[in-house]
Amino acid sequence: MDDTSRIDGMRDTYRAMRAEIAKVIVGQEQVVEEMMIALFGGGHVLLEGVPGLAKTLLISSLSRVMDLSFNRIQFTPDLMPSDITGSEILEEDKGTGQRKFKFVRGPVFANVILADEINRTPPKTQAALLQAMQERQVTAGGRTMDLERPFFVLATQNPIEQEGTYPLPEAQLDRFMFNVLIDYPSFADEVRIVESTTGAADTALARVLSGPDVLAFQDLVRQVPVAANVTELAVRLVRATRVGTGEESKAAAEYLAWGAGPRAAQDLVRGAKTRALLDGRPTPDPEDVRRLAHPVLRHRLVANFHAEAESVAKDRIVSLILDEVAR
Repeated sequence: MDDTSRIDGMRDTYRAMRAEIAKVIVGQEQVVEEMMIALFGGGHVLLEGVPGLAKTLLISSLSRVMDLSFNRIQFTPDLMPSDITGSEILEEDKGTGQRKFKFVRGPVFANVILADEINRTPPKTQAALLQAMQERQVTAGGRTMDLERPFFVLATQNPIEQEGTYPLPEAQLDRFMFNVLIDYPSFADEVRIVESTTGAADTALARVLSGPDVLAFQDLVRQVPVAANVTELAVRLVRATRVGTGEESKAAAEYLAWGAGPRAAQDLVRGAKTRALLDGRPTPDPEDVRRLAHPVLRHRLVANFHAEAESVAKDRIVSLILDEVAR
């Protein structure tokens, strides 16, 4: 199969998935696009929004259109690391009477993981996902086990209910390719939501994507050529967030205490490549980088006291940096 056919196949699959998800999820086109870019780009997503905006429904709908194993982990204050990775139990052989330890795999051993309300569990348990997200491996019971690929983590958190929560540490946040924000629907969309969810019918979704398909598309993304000006824009943008380096933008110097690391530039280029393919283009352009700057950077920037005192949002800071760097 030539590259043009592979690109067309990826775009057609993407459109079919969006059409199926749209049977359940009203609107939220940009959110769905960013989740799909992360999936095909081999990254993970932190989904953020107030209660009632169908974050969990969106993720479960995505899993229903893929022929992949799916597990949901409800994060709570009493959740232990072994509740995620698994644990060893003492098992007796009924035939011989001998006892031996057997490792029982936890819910992290699936292709798609929904980490629901991830900021409701202590850092020790949050960290149990770190190795899995970065290395696609789990170490437990004195041995290291590979996770089946593809492996895709979608975590949710509620930004307004902070009592009894544990903010994600920067090392954990950096593992997410995108921080995707879900906003309130428009009036027309909300009318459609109420109409479609107050009836008796349960919408069935067709499975249009398999595990080998995902791996093939991820491999295709890695092979996409990128022009030097696209890569350089991504690197300049990330370096412009780093205060005290001499390369920071005016907005970063005014509003940031800490900027993004190299993984942000990698995710910008990877996301730009994926976005181009989903649009049917063989290579990304600078606009793809600009378009993905907010979901890639918003969770990797640490605002200073001035920004917090003036209530300057992270997205506003990213926009100011974009205006300086990408003009």
